[in-house]
Amino acid sequence: MERSVKMTTKNKTGIAMSPMDSQAIIDAAQKMPPSSAGDKAMFTSVESAYIKESSPVGSVPPPGTLKGAAQALLDKLSGENPEVLIDKLGERLAFERTGARLYEYLITKCQAVQADSQLSIDTLRRFRDEEERHFKIVARALESLGADPTAQTPGADVSAVASMGVLQVISDPRTSVAQSMEAILTAELVDHAGWELLIQLADKMGLDEMVIDFRTALAEEDNHLRQIREWNEQLTLKQAGV
Repeated sequence: MERSVKMTTKNKTGIAMSPMDSQAIIDAAQKMPPSSAGDKAMFTSVESAYIKESSPVGSVPPPGTLKGAAQALLDKLSGENPEVLIDKLGERLAFERTGARLYEYLITKCQAVQADSQLSIDTLRRFRDEEERHFKIVARALESLGADPTAQTPGADVSAVASMGVLQVISDPRTSVAQSMEAILTAELVDHAGWELLIQLADKMGLDEMVIDFRTALAEEDNHLRQIREWNEQLTLKQAGV
C-alpha cells in the first residue's frame, strides 16, 4: 500500500526535541565568535572572481553535414545566431529523454505499492510513450539542420544537471507516489515552458514545419501537465483527509 505522511517521535531533527542541549549549543556559539576577521564580502569577492574567470559550459558543435536540404534550411534561418536554436533543441532532447525515464520509474513505483485506483497506469504509460516520441521529434529537427543529435550542447548539459534532483526523488525507493507525483509536476512545468520557448524560437526563424511538429508535442504536454497537477492535488488532499 502507498505510504503516507505520519507524525512520529522518531524525528529528532528539530531544535525543540532537546531544549537543554539546544540551549547549550547556542550559549557556546555566543561565547566563541568567528576566529577570522571579515564578513561575507570576502566570500562574495572570491565567488565573483570564479564567475569572471570561468569558461562557458561547453559549446555548440558545428553541423556534421551541410549537404542539400540541411544547407538550404540553415541558409533560410532568420537571426544572427542560429546556433542558439541548435542549443535549445539539444536541451529539449536531453529533457525528453529524462522525462521518459521519470515516467518509467513512476510506473514501477505505482505498481509496486498498488497505488490509488484514481491513478491510471495506462495513462502514465501513454505519457512515457509520448515523451519518447517528443525525443524523436527533436532528434529529427536537429538532423534536418545537419546537427548531430548525439552531441552534448551547453543547454543539454545544464538541463541534465537541473533535472537530476527530480530523477533522484522519483527513483528513490523511500519516496511515496505522492512525493514522486509532485516531483514530476516540477518537471512537467519546466517541460511545458521549454516547448513554448522552442516554438517561439522556431517561428521567429521561419521554420514552419518544425513549428507544426512542436505544437503537436506541446498539445500533448498540455495534457500531461493538466493530469499530473490534478493527481498531485487529489493525492495530497486525500492524505490530509479533506
